[in-house]
Amino acid sequence: VFAGVHFMAETAKILNPNKKVLLPDLMAGCSLADSCPPDAFRKLVEAHPKHVVITYVNCSAEVKTLSDIICTSSNAEKIVNSVPRDVPIIFAPDKNLGKYIQKKTGREMLLWDGACIVHEAFSIDKLLNLYKEHPGSKIIAHPESESHILETANYIGSTAGMIDYVKKHPSEKFIVATEAGILHKMQQEVPQAVLIPAPAEEDNTCACSECAFMKMNTLQKLYNCLLNENPHIEVSEEIRKKAILPIERMLELSK
Repeated sequence: VFAGVHFMAETAKILNPNKKVLLPDLMAGCSLADSCPPDAFRKLVEAHPKHVVITYVNCSAEVKTLSDIICTSSNAEKIVNSVPRDVPIIFAPDKNLGKYIQKKTGREMLLWDGACIVHEAFSIDKLLNLYKEHPGSKIIAHPESESHILETANYIGSTAGMIDYVKKHPSEKFIVATEAGILHKMQQEVPQAVLIPAPAEEDNTCACSECAFMKMNTLQKLYNCLLNENPHIEVSEEIRKKAILPIERMLELSK
């Protein structure tokens, strides 16, 4: 059971074709994955046949079939560096992660214009004002955030990387620029840490740093999913065989 979003469960099915993979709500999508429609992405790939296509795992199975290598936020730098410097790269779908990796590697890449709406909701002005209220706090950010947010950060890393960073500095105070639900997991791991969610641009009652798709998963839906073993994820064997190749390539390069 994947109490997450569709691409996560879909990836699990690609890797485990003989297992039943359940998702409490099949409508739990992802703004980042949705920002890269397969047909439009295919046109870009076909227009640049000499480019190696590196795709962030937060994408659909169809987009994975158009990719040479999949990456995660924690291994993206290593994957990009594995490509010879004279070989051009298409990086998709997250332009913010792509810009961050360009800066880290010094590699110019052709970036797909996609993004996560949650990580683009943070306000730099409000963040700086919040820091003034909590001087000495550490700002930690996920690389899906925009560059002006990342420039303020003491640490930039994947979800697991940020949790590890908090564990290493348990007595510190942190302003956290990522999906708000991650703070719950951080607090479980490091109960004594003071965690403050980075503020969003919008002044309204919605929690703009929360992923609405993730929040579609509820205890009731999870219970029904376990009880009925439905809804479950289907991936055609034709797509699965193509989509697993760039994932396997990532695993080889990550050793």
